Amino acid sequence: MTYSLIDPSDSVQRQNEKLQQIVEVLMKRVEQSTDDSGAAYAQFQRVVMLEDEVRDRTRDLEHALDLLNQSNAQLAEANRATEAARSDLANAIETIQEGFALFDRNDALVLCNSRFSMQLPDVREILRPGLSFRAYVEAVSESQFLSLPAGETPRDWATRRLNRHRDSRVVLNVRLIWNRWVQISEHHTGDGQTVILQTDITDIMRLERRERDRMLDDQARLIRATLDHINQGVCIFDTKARLVGWNGKVGEMLSIPVSQFRFGADFDRIFDRLINELQFTAGLAPDKLLSWVHQDDPRPPLRFEIRRGDAIILDVFAEEMPNREFVISFNDVTARRQAAEALQDAKAFLEQRVMERTLELEDALAEAERANASKSRFVAAASHDLLQPLSAAKLYVSSITDDLEKPAHAEVLRRTERALESVEDIIGALLDISTLDSGQVSIDLAPVDVTDLFAHIHAEFAAHADLKGLDLRIRPRPAFIRTDARYIRRILQNLVANAVRYTERGSVLVGARRRGRSLRLEVWDTGPGIAEEDQDTIFREFQRLNARASASEGMGLGLAIVERACARLGHPLGLWSQPGRGSGFFVTVPLDPGPGPVSARLPVQRAPAHDVAGLAVLLVENDSDMRRALSMVLERRGVNLLSVENTAEALALLDEIALTPDAMLVDYHLDGDETGVEAIRAIRAVYGAIPARIITANRAPEVADACRAAQIDLLHKPLSTAEVEAFLHAAAPA
Repeated sequence: MTYSLIDPSDSVQRQNEKLQQIVEVLMKRVEQSTDDSGAAYAQFQRVVMLEDEVRDRTRDLEHALDLLNQSNAQLAEANRATEAARSDLANAIETIQEGFALFDRNDALVLCNSRFSMQLPDVREILRPGLSFRAYVEAVSESQFLSLPAGETPRDWATRRLNRHRDSRVVLNVRLIWNRWVQISEHHTGDGQTVILQTDITDIMRLERRERDRMLDDQARLIRATLDHINQGVCIFDTKARLVGWNGKVGEMLSIPVSQFRFGADFDRIFDRLINELQFTAGLAPDKLLSWVHQDDPRPPLRFEIRRGDAIILDVFAEEMPNREFVISFNDVTARRQAAEALQDAKAFLEQRVMERTLELEDALAEAERANASKSRFVAAASHDLLQPLSAAKLYVSSITDDLEKPAHAEVLRRTERALESVEDIIGALLDISTLDSGQVSIDLAPVDVTDLFAHIHAEFAAHADLKGLDLRIRPRPAFIRTDARYIRRILQNLVANAVRYTERGSVLVGARRRGRSLRLEVWDTGPGIAEEDQDTIFREFQRLNARASASEGMGLGLAIVERACARLGHPLGLWSQPGRGSGFFVTVPLDPGPGPVSARLPVQRAPAHDVAGLAVLLVENDSDMRRALSMVLERRGVNLLSVENTAEALALLDEIALTPDAMLVDYHLDGDETGVEAIRAIRAVYGAIPARIITANRAPEVADACRAAQIDLLHKPLSTAEVEAFLHAAAPA
């Protein structure tokens, strides 16, 4: 067994100390001992060996200390580099114009710049490394500089913000006091850390608000102009029943000076001021109106009547808008009510008419108030007033064309007539688009003879094509298709009209190809063609690729009507075109196995068979300008015209002169609520089945349905002399 004087577990320094002590003790013994046996020498040898061992251990200790010093120097250098990098990073972050903060994967704050939460001074003080993300959010929610949304508590805001923190990328706008805004962008790095950027967007938000306010001002001016030009009194109230809009007409109807209307006035206060001056009728009590105004549930439309004094009767319609605001309109129905009291037997019908007219006006008003998609109802409501004077103007021009001797004057009139026809086409196109957009299109699906359809197209466009030197070729296919006769004719008319209008030379081909159980109607031309990038544009309203085309050549509505009509009928619409070679349009329509009723067949224009001179024609028209214009046209053609305003005058005149007319032209809208269909029935009941036509500017589906049910054909205003002459020639006795 070997024993060691030194404990190996001691440190090198401790071992050296022990060895030095041993050496000192042994040396003392050597010096004091006189042992002749050589024991002292042996001890001396051991001392020398121990000294060598101490020297080796000391050398090892010094080497270890050198290595330790080198390591400490390297560590100090690394610390200096780290501090320099951290300082550079802090300086770089500080130069960023946005607020910056970095949270580690444990959601503890690592560092941030001075702009981070600069807008929240009471939060900036707690931004120290190690701050948890939750503590940061809770501090922001409690900040006195944060503007919370209405009804939201700081806890609600903090919960919503922490929930958003789970998303991979967060962008949200935070509103502060004094109308300031900050945008927060939160990004998660690949190693799980979170970077947050804060940007002051106050200027952007204020600019957007100014732009939105400008747009709202423009819309408000549009609504104000609309309200001031209608014949109804209108009041608009917000969700808290405060007055936010009105027109001058309501003051006249309620006998209140407009100056007394005040923005923000409470409904109850206005109501209390009027309750003693108004009398509610039609079974509505005043408290029911107040309950309707203040109820929390969705409010159904409310209609009632009020009387002001003994003379004025107002029809009132109250309706809630989608945003819980509501509008109340007043319509003076005094004259209608007086007529209803005088004619008890027509009371129910008159009330229905008043309701329908009022509903139409209310629909147009609601669209105008939303400043959105109002064109459809507005154009439909204004059609009669637009087309009535236009029809009279066309007839006046036609009546004097034959009397002009100078060719220059005749040319001016021809141009005037073409301009009026262009206006008629544009109004007709607008009405078609309005009807299609409104979704109230009346579709009458029935078998339609393709041969008759193509024959009508040829008769309508052959002369125009010849005038341009184009070869119009019609290639019908004997077949019946199932569609709406009126709209399929309109579709082909627009396609062929476009082809003839834009083709300068060559030909236009109209044909049909069978495709299984369908028939594809095709219109080809050799025109300029349409580039691929423009093939969607041409189907939009008021889009024409030929910018030099004049308004008389169309307003770019034809293809818009085609697309809407095809969509409404469910007929696929196709297009092929190549610039420089021409275009082709295709409409696929289902085939019908049978010939169908006669009413579905389209008439083909034929030459007049008989002279109209000497015919006795009864004209029933309540518009004086229209009656005079049509009278001039017919009398110049030798017609013996009997002109009256209503059915009663017509029956009285025919009875007085004891004459049965050869034909009748009757306006649809006569005095009061009388219609042309009723007038024709009344006259035929006395004088038999006299040929008759209804003339009207109203293109509403219900008018066409009423005439179709009575088996009376329609002539739409503006009237053309050719249409009137064609009817009279057909009515003339052989």
